[in-house]
Amino acid sequence: MLLAVSLTHTTAGFDLLEQATAAVAGTDAPGLALASMRPDGVRGAVVLSTCNRLEAYLDVDPDRVEDVDRELVEALARRLGMSAADLTTRVGHHVGPAVAQHLFAVSAGLDSLVVGEDEIAGQVQRAVAAARSAGTSTADLDQLFQRAASTSRQVRRTAGWDGSQTSVAHLALELISTRVADLASSRVLLVGTGAHARTAVRALAARGVRDVTVYSPSGRADAFAARHGLRAVAADAGALRGAVDASDVVVSCTSRHALGTGDVDAAGRTRQLLVVDLGLPRTVDPALGRLPAVTVLDLATIGRHADLPGLGRDVVAESLVGEAVTRYSAAADAGPAVAALRRHVGDVLEDEITRARSRARDDDEAARTEAALRHLAGVLLHEPSIRAREAAATGGLETFVAGLRSVLGVEVADA
Repeated sequence: MLLAVSLTHTTAGFDLLEQATAAVAGTDAPGLALASMRPDGVRGAVVLSTCNRLEAYLDVDPDRVEDVDRELVEALARRLGMSAADLTTRVGHHVGPAVAQHLFAVSAGLDSLVVGEDEIAGQVQRAVAAARSAGTSTADLDQLFQRAASTSRQVRRTAGWDGSQTSVAHLALELISTRVADLASSRVLLVGTGAHARTAVRALAARGVRDVTVYSPSGRADAFAARHGLRAVAADAGALRGAVDASDVVVSCTSRHALGTGDVDAAGRTRQLLVVDLGLPRTVDPALGRLPAVTVLDLATIGRHADLPGLGRDVVAESLVGEAVTRYSAAADAGPAVAALRRHVGDVLEDEITRARSRARDDDEAARTEAALRHLAGVLLHEPSIRAREAAATGGLETFVAGLRSVLGVEVADA
């Protein structure tokens, strides 16, 4: 059975979310840390960690769901130094079909800080890819995340969302534009070269900002600047300080510490500096905001303005997610019936292949006959598989199962 345990900016607030992310991660692989505290009864796990959520999607033995949920929260509470009772009120709990409802909405960007933001779809798929590489995913989790990806693509196509207009970076620029006279003529420094930086470049271009410089703590600035028509800053502290002093706006898009008080010449600064921190955990020292002429906008600040006009829930998108969940649930309900039918046909097929081999004149004839039989079996199974899912979606699955039993003698477990 599927279980999702979720800590987000809406349920926990950014301070607790930041602490939890740091407590579980400690490295760039939160799944490794989670595995060390994973309770018994968990068959597989996918961990999603972004700037506004920390979530574990688990494949759990059905009789252990409640215990796993409780034990996981208790383990995280111990790491945070808080009571499990307090933490559990700030955690979202999703079981069975509700897991698909939650993940599909998350992947489509409906549960994001900015509705429709496009970074989340890639983050969701990278999370399940990491789980596959680590050997912690399962067939049920893989299917769940594959459906989430297809749902996300359908929602974005139908809604026509523009990534430069539906992102945390876009919302940050909306806030900045209320504090500077002319954002388009401002000098902007990007710190980082990852997905958030790419989104920020698009959002800046959409607002007509052309004077953009990029600094990369990992030394990737030259390649990133060349791809996006920007200027690069050398990867050393002195160059960073000089670039900050020459900028009106700094946008931190990195996953590591980016800026501290030592990176700003506060005494010699004569104009306002706006610093945007898109990282969680924070990548900009909050003390920076206490310096004269420096304002820091972190995710908590940005989140308080996430209800700007045009960034609300999308009714059409939510309807598409609901339809996708219905199809997914129907397929899951029909799974045992389809599996039983496939086993029955598979057994008959293997018997026929064995007989065909014994009658074949040579190996080539045997191979051609086997290929033809397997193709025929696949064709014959296709339509009943579709009908099974349709029956599940319309409340007719019991009738379908009764038909399998009556016509083919196929017994369906758990039907």
